[in-house]
Amino acid sequence: MVEWKRMWEVTTWDKKFSGVDKLMQPTVLKYHYYLANELAELERPNGDIRILYTTDKEAFVDSDDVEGNISEGEVVTIPWGGNVNIQYYKGRFVTADNRIATSNNVDYLCNKYLYYWMLSQKEEIGMFYRGAGIKHPSMLSVLTMLVPIPSISEQQRIVDILDTFTSSIENLKEQIALRRKQYEYYRDQLLDIEGKDGVEWKSIDEIKRSLKTGLNPRQNFKLNTSTAEFPYITGKDIYNNQINISDNTDKIDAAAISIINKRACLEKGLLLFASTGCGTVGRMAIIKDYNHDWAISETLYAIKFISDILPDYVMQCLYANYIKKQYEPKISRGSVPHLKVADLLKVNIPIPSIIEQQRIVSILDTFEASIANLEAQLAQREKQYEYYRNKLLTFE
Repeated sequence: MVEWKRMWEVTTWDKKFSGVDKLMQPTVLKYHYYLANELAELERPNGDIRILYTTDKEAFVDSDDVEGNISEGEVVTIPWGGNVNIQYYKGRFVTADNRIATSNNVDYLCNKYLYYWMLSQKEEIGMFYRGAGIKHPSMLSVLTMLVPIPSISEQQRIVDILDTFTSSIENLKEQIALRRKQYEYYRDQLLDIEGKDGVEWKSIDEIKRSLKTGLNPRQNFKLNTSTAEFPYITGKDIYNNQINISDNTDKIDAAAISIINKRACLEKGLLLFASTGCGTVGRMAIIKDYNHDWAISETLYAIKFISDILPDYVMQCLYANYIKKQYEPKISRGSVPHLKVADLLKVNIPIPSIIEQQRIVSILDTFEASIANLEAQLAQREKQYEYYRNKLLTFE
């Protein structure tokens, strides 16, 4: 049997909220709130007190540095400003400006169950965040949500199942992070070939055959019109060294793709380098196949190399930490970071024989395939988790 209770009936929060009847908040639990920049200065790698940021960032402080402001308990939090992010924590902590809830009676409502239920309602809770600038949640809307409450044993069964999925997901994430570190280490080792026989240093300008870009839609065409059906690739569509076309990829019409293709001359084997964007500058991918059914933006450099240069090898060089030091300082740090084409062309990389290039690429491809396999497992596990979470927490 499942009972339905309003959130305010079964939880206690950290503040009296405006617009909420005092009968809905007979008590509150007080916490000390830090500003995010204050907490950032207090972070210590070996700290013993967890920082509850409003994001998923995991960090700690030393108890001596926050004496008198440490809280302890089992809580569920949502940010007071920004985007919805639902977190669970049990233990000692200090907090940024979160809104903090805990069960009135853990023998009736398990906090971990409350957390998983709120996660299943994340989209609805997100709709409660409003405002022209930084969005804040309508706490009246949150507190009047109906919470399904099965027996405590059923709550625990649901928690145990979802904890197993969560643990498996975290394990896969740790494996991926470790494999990426190994990949980066061996990439830097393999490409540290200065002074070896037959190795020359050449600039990107010296080994390119051509470098072209797409066009700016503001000046030449419109995006996502009713007749747009062809993907328009930007830096956000390039990740994990792949061109990833999705529902979020912008679209252009046939006339626009014809104009861009005449300019960019896309073909199999070109290296795409993202020149612009927060978090996207320096992303790269090789065009593995091309049927004139998508085009690139002006923020992507499409580079064709001379015959004895493997584009995959050049890409790995440009990712290597000691090579990135040549161009990363040249990236403008304005509101929209950008790397000028002239600065990219000046970058020097070591050029061994084509056979050695192939050997290096083959080894690194093995690492990439291993990471891709783990990421595919992670995506599948996350889908399973969401399916079972929604199934377990749907009560009719």
